[in-house]
Parts: sequence; structure tokens; C-alpha cells
Amino acid sequence: MTNAALIVAAGMSSRMGDFKPMLNIGSISIAQRVVATFQQAGVEKIVMITGYNATLLERHLSGNGIVFLRNEEYRTTQMFDSVRIGLRYLQGKCDRVLFTPVDIPLFTAATVRALLETDAALACPAVDGETGHPTLIAASLFESILADEGDRGLRGALERCGEALRLVPVEDRGILHDADTPEDYKALLKYHNEQLVRPVLSVELAREKVFFDSRAAMLLQLIDETQSVRSACQRMQMSYSGGWNVIRTLESQLSRTLIRRSQGGRGGGKSCLTEDGRQLLARYEAYSDALREQAGALFDRYFEGIF
Repeated sequence: MTNAALIVAAGMSSRMGDFKPMLNIGSISIAQRVVATFQQAGVEKIVMITGYNATLLERHLSGNGIVFLRNEEYRTTQMFDSVRIGLRYLQGKCDRVLFTPVDIPLFTAATVRALLETDAALACPAVDGETGHPTLIAASLFESILADEGDRGLRGALERCGEALRLVPVEDRGILHDADTPEDYKALLKYHNEQLVRPVLSVELAREKVFFDSRAAMLLQLIDETQSVRSACQRMQMSYSGGWNVIRTLESQLSRTLIRRSQGGRGGGKSCLTEDGRQLLARYEAYSDALREQAGALFDRYFEGIF
């Protein structure tokens, strides 16, 4: 089952008085924290909807291996419109999506995994009777949500989608903390400073030097999806020349052709993965998932009770 995350970060942060996604929590930004948590939980595809300060935010996150889509009408539209942009893009690309606004950054990877373990089509975490984010939405509900008239935004659309919301009990009050106002941000920082240490795993493959990592994997995935190296690079905020450098390094290190290119024609040139490219990508993703699972178990074994 393919899982995706949809993070909406298009708003103007007017109540905060500062650009929320790039405010720091410890040594990383709010946006980086949300992305890192989804990645730690093993979510395969992460999509972020940008709008206000889009270029700044996309460059800030360009090394994190996520897909950027823009809500160009962010000044006159609501969050639900950004959600629709993400759901349209994800139709046919995943079985379930985990949705969250960017300003709720403290939910844990354990909470994400608890949501992914449920067989519900619609679910959200709950602690002591209070519900929070992220919200799990099955792909079977996308069409209904996209067709909804939008009264009361996403909440109203989910209430009218014909599927009951399942509450998944968690012991994670981070699902409730947002950064909507300066006071909220102070409370969020206080809660963050009280949280437990957790393992964060980054998987890289190397010979004499690293040649394949999560960013390279995302590039291959997007090339196969868009049939274009240029489009894949644009969605990752990677330069076109930088993308080709990654591809050339991969093919040189592996002595295999990973990208098949076709030139010209009425529709222009196309690029897609070879069978070797698809095998590399699939094995890397499976290996990364297995390592994350083992890392969590080993962390519990060796660090239980210390932090």
C-alpha cells in the first residue's frame, strides 16, 4: 500500500506576524520538522503546497526530497483550495494520504505509524478525547472531496464524504499544538523542549563517495512520473544541470543506464526509468523501510528509560 503526505504551507501567516514554516523549533524549522517526521515514519511520497513566500520556502526545503506544488491564488483562496491541488496531483499515485497544515509540527512518527496501521478510510489521532492532526484519507474519498462545494472547508467535505471518521487513540499531545499566534508558538516551543529523544535515519549508498540517497531516489521517482528531467528538477527546486549531474554520477557508479531518453518528435523529448532504474528505486525504498523499522526496535532496546 502506497502512503503519501500532503502538507499545506500556502498561507500568509498573518496572525503570527512572521513566516511560520521557517520559524525554528530547536535547530530545525517547523517545515523541516513536519517533513522529517513523515520520513521517519516511512511515508513514501511527501507533497507540499506552497504560496506565500513560495520560492523562499521551496529553496529552504530543496534538499529534503519532497514535491512542491504552488497555489498561485493563495491571497484569495482558503486552505481547502490548497488541499484540492494536492489531492488532484495525488490521484492515482497513492492509496492513502496523511494531511496536515504545516503549522502543526510536533506529532510523532509513532502517531503516523498508528494511523497507517488502521484499515479505516478516514481517521485522525485523538488524545484524551481531543482530536488532532494528521488526518488519514483513503484515495477512494478523493473524488468526493474534490467535488465538494467547500462549505466549512475540508472539515465539512470530510463530514459529507460518506465515511465515518475513526479516532485512533495515541499518547501524543503534539497532535494538538499549532503555531497560529505568537502565544501558540511559545507554548509549542515549551512542549518541544520536554519531548523524548528519537532516532532519525538517513540511508545513503556509497562506493568511494555517496552516490545515492533519498534526494536521488525522489529525482528518479519524479522523472518516471513526469517523463521529464526538467519537470522533475523543478518540482524539487533542483537545477536542471544539478539533476543531470546526479543522474550521471549514478550511472557512472553503477555502470548501468538508469534513464531512457527519447529525442524530439511532435510532443518533444521524453525521459523515463529503465528497468534497472526501477529496480534500484524499489530496492532502495524497501531497504530504507526495513532499516527504519529495525532502528526503532533497536532504539527502544538500547535506550529505554534513559531519556
